[in-house]
Amino acid sequence: MSRRKPRGGEAREAQLPFEPMANARPEAVLDGQADRLPQQQLAEADDRLAFEKALWGQGAGLVCGVDEVGRGCLFGDVVAAAVVLPAGLVLDGVHDSKKLSEKKREQLYDVIAESAVAWAVARIDAAEIDRINIRQASRLAMKKAVEALGVTPDHLLVDAETVEIDLPQTRIIHGDALSQSIGAASIMAKVTRDRLCKEIWDLHYPEYGIAVHKGYATARHREALARYGPTTLHRRSFLGKILPEEQLQLF
Repeated sequence: MSRRKPRGGEAREAQLPFEPMANARPEAVLDGQADRLPQQQLAEADDRLAFEKALWGQGAGLVCGVDEVGRGCLFGDVVAAAVVLPAGLVLDGVHDSKKLSEKKREQLYDVIAESAVAWAVARIDAAEIDRINIRQASRLAMKKAVEALGVTPDHLLVDAETVEIDLPQTRIIHGDALSQSIGAASIMAKVTRDRLCKEIWDLHYPEYGIAVHKGYATARHREALARYGPTTLHRRSFLGKILPEEQLQLF
């Protein structure tokens, strides 16, 4: 899904087929360097627009935050989001989606969707994850999300990854907690995936409790796998330590 607000026009929607490094110093973005800096120094600065301000200052008006969710799940798609917010906009409460309540995430999802210059989500399914591995699937979902924006960002801020696309970019460890743009992308991806868990996948596979644990390896999920076996939406490459090979071959 992608949403863009062209000037003077309606938002557009399109459906998509479905080495970590030290934090970059914000001012280092100006020359493309990713200098090492103790993480706490950025946190103590208490400015979640530090990276964005450095880029705006050099004329990069379209700064895009990129993040993914569902990387560690046993079940379902990995979902990525790309979000371009207006230069100078401050959104109270935007943070790492995992640190927000579900209610707060839902509220911020609507605020971000309404405020963004452009935003998009993309997802890669379990079969493709098994085929190319989860890291490559996460990066592919990020690439598809950026490509679906409908605008060309001047610079990408990416949470602990690189996107295989010909655009200037900076990867930031814990970027969803340090950059408003990445935090916004984290929220859009998390809400999208949680809705899939509750409104679609759980209805098809109610015995697995997907709406509750969102596909992660909880005790309830592991017990359901042992009892019912994996579904077509489970990531077979993730189940080797949970189910014996003999049982996997039965399904």
